[in-house]
Formats: sequence, C-alpha cells, structure tokens
Amino acid sequence: MQNQSSGFTDIASILANPILNTDSYKASHYLQYPPEASAMFSYIESRGGRYDRTLFFGLQMLIKEYLCRPVTPAMIEQARAFFTAHGEPFNEAGWRYIVEHHGGYLPVRIRAVPEGSVVPVHNVLVTVECDDPQVFWLASYLETMLLRVWYPITVATQSWHLRKTIRGYLLRSSDDLAQLPFKLHDFGARGVSSAESAAIGGAAHLVSFMGSDTVLGVVAANHYYHEAMAAFSVPAAEHSTITSWGRERETDAYRNMLAQFGKPGAIVSVVSDSYDLFAALRVWGTELKQAVLDSGGMLVIRPDSGDPRTIVLHTMQALEASFGSAVNGKGRRVLNNVRVIQGDGVNPDSIEAILAAMDEAGFATDNIVFGMGGALLQQINRDTQRFAMKCSAIRLGDVWHDVLKDPVTDAAKRSMKGRLTLLVNRRTGEYRTAALPVTWDERMVEGDWDEALVTVFESGQLLVEETLAGIRRRAHAHEA
Repeated sequence: MQNQSSGFTDIASILANPILNTDSYKASHYLQYPPEASAMFSYIESRGGRYDRTLFFGLQMLIKEYLCRPVTPAMIEQARAFFTAHGEPFNEAGWRYIVEHHGGYLPVRIRAVPEGSVVPVHNVLVTVECDDPQVFWLASYLETMLLRVWYPITVATQSWHLRKTIRGYLLRSSDDLAQLPFKLHDFGARGVSSAESAAIGGAAHLVSFMGSDTVLGVVAANHYYHEAMAAFSVPAAEHSTITSWGRERETDAYRNMLAQFGKPGAIVSVVSDSYDLFAALRVWGTELKQAVLDSGGMLVIRPDSGDPRTIVLHTMQALEASFGSAVNGKGRRVLNNVRVIQGDGVNPDSIEAILAAMDEAGFATDNIVFGMGGALLQQINRDTQRFAMKCSAIRLGDVWHDVLKDPVTDAAKRSMKGRLTLLVNRRTGEYRTAALPVTWDERMVEGDWDEALVTVFESGQLLVEETLAGIRRRAHAHEA
C-alpha cells in the first residue's frame, strides 16, 4: 500500500535510492558550505583500534550495489516527498542537474587501496572527490553509505589476525599447513542484525578462510567477487536433530548420523552435549566406535557448553582414550578418526587460550576446528578500528584549501588535511599517507614510492573488478 504522505511504494525502492541512503542532516548541507565552493575532497581512514593493521575489503560490494545505477526522476520525487515531510530542505535542483547533465550517474571519483591490502592504521584507504561546482557536496553526502565499508574491513581484519594466530600454532604443532583455510568456520548468520550484514560480513571472513555456514556470505562472495564457490560446509547435527529422538534414543540419533553421512573420506559433525557430554563421549568410544571406524569418514564432535578451554581438553582426552592418537613430526599427538569443533564461546581470546592449552597438553592443532558466531560478525562496531570519513580539502573558486578537524578536547580525533594519497615503498612494502601532488624528490626518499591508491569508480562506472582469488593472494602474500 502506498504511503500518500511520502510517495513510498515499497521498502526495496527506498533502499535502492542513493538520495535516501544518507543521514537526515546531509540534506541541508548544500546550504552550509562557502558560496564560492566548487569542489570537495574527503578520505576514509582507521584511526587505530584493536588491531594495528587493517585488511581492506568490501568497497566493491558497496559500489556495485549502490553507485552503479543512475538516479532517476522517480527517485528525486521520492526523496523530495520524504525530506519535505521530514523537516529537512531538499536540493531538488542539484539532483535534477545530476539527471540532466550526468545521466543520473554521480560525478564523483573514488580511489582506494586494492582490496586485500594490509595497511597500518592512520593511513588513507579511500578518497572521494567531486569537482563539479554544481554538486561538489556529493563528496560528503556519500559519507553515510561509503563509511559502512568499516564493517567488511573490520570483519576481514579480525579474521586475518585470527588466521595468523591459528597459523602460528599450526607451524608449531602440525605437519599440515594446508588445513589452515578451514580452521575457523563462520557460524554467524543467525547472530547478525540483517540479511545484508550476513552477506557482507560473511563474505569478508572468506578472504582468510574457506569454511562457512553463512549461506548469504558465500553467495555474496561468489556474486560480487567472481568466485565459483567461495566456501564449503559439511553435514552437521543441531540439537533439534538429536533431541527429537528423545533422551532414551540418543545413541540411535548418533548412529543415524553415521548411517546418513559417514562415508569414506567424508566429514560428519555431531553436537554431543544435548544431555550429558561425558556420557555421550563414552558412547562414541564404546558402542559406536566400530561404526565410526567402519564408516571410513572423520567424526567431528561438537561440545556446545561449558568452559571452552576446559571442555575442549576433556573432550580430546576422552576421544584419545577411546580412539588413540599418533605422534606427528612436531612431537604432538593427532587423534585417530575423530576431531573436535568448538562453536560455543569462541572469540579471539578463547581461540588463543584453547590453542595454548592444547599445545601445553601435547595435542596438535590438527585436532580442532573453531566455529565463530556473534564474535565474528556482530561483536564489532565502527569504533573497533575507529573508522572515520572526513573532508580534507575544498576548492574555493579555482584554489584548493586544506581542511582539517583539530578538537582541543580530543587530539585522537584530529583529521588529516589536503588532497591525499597513499604511497607504498616498492622495496620495503611500507605505506605512508602523503598530500598531492607528490613530488619526484618525495618519491625517491628511502627508495622508490608508488601510489597505492587506484581509481576504482568514476561517474557511475566501476573501473576495477577484483576477484576473491586475487584478494586472497594479496592478503596472504607475505605469510612466512
């Protein structure tokens, strides 16, 4: 049903309207700049936070979804009706100019570091510039939408650092590094705020890992980054599929899992704490042991309650007593025919604690896979890495002027000034932010410096198409 006061027909049309994909007060800003303003330049950075480096990812998704379609007269009418009723002025003339003179495509230039780049904080990651005097304010108007890139960057950054942690334990305790991409599985779909969050955050996790139960994240990675299949999963039990058999038939529920999915070379994951984990481990190691061995598959036990560090060790010790283990080349023990997946209480701290406890007990990292839910996709925010987008230069008439924010009450919020770029040293890989234009002398200091930012979008056109395969190679190129 149409809302007569706003002109809205459905939520999908609202979400697809870039004029409405902003903060309310942005609608009034075109009246607030100096009258002689003719161009504007803004940038995005991480001003520090939990991690000292960020993995850049996700801008291509945002651009494809929101900036590659033209603004239409219908969108303008929709936005005019909304802002008028909402109490904000509306720059109808400016938006109609975009339709009439630019075919509806926003005349902005976006430059960014290549996706998959790992960049120290306090550096420019994205710049946005509009030099059309009629609509120069677009460079700031897009802040609300573009700054949401903080979310995939932060998810990708956390997963990248967790990969480093897990890789360190694999190097110390395992003979097989090939399993690394499957060591941290995405369990986050039900714990996020929206389907879009599942898609964007789920895709970001897949820069560093290839295991996921977040279907929308895998679909997004496939679609936006040209991947045939970005991640994989295995048959797994949940509590309903076990408890529906009743407590007295719990063993039958486990036996059914083996019968349905326990094939040679297959992996089958079975949650085993619906009633009594310790009793279930005894059943697996006695009554069902031969069925596990005969299946030829790998049984993965999921303890889903209790203190993660303690319960993982207890589960491994019980399984080792039943199924045995073998000592690998690093002198650590690898369970025979069984593994453990920990999906409860998993976060960066508990992963480190569990791996350290396993190592101290002589267990190889081979024995465990982690499933991470809310802590992976939801327990982060824009302040985790303190993301901001700020105007740093404005052209008044024909002359560019530096712009900066420098609050006396919080020096950490001081912004950078000038038209900016990011340089990378081709010899050392070091990054540094510099003001444009970068002189030849500056480039030659301590080796040759190249511009790390590339123009990825201009006036409605996506100019660079990244693939997930290429992003993964870039993100992990320096693993040692």
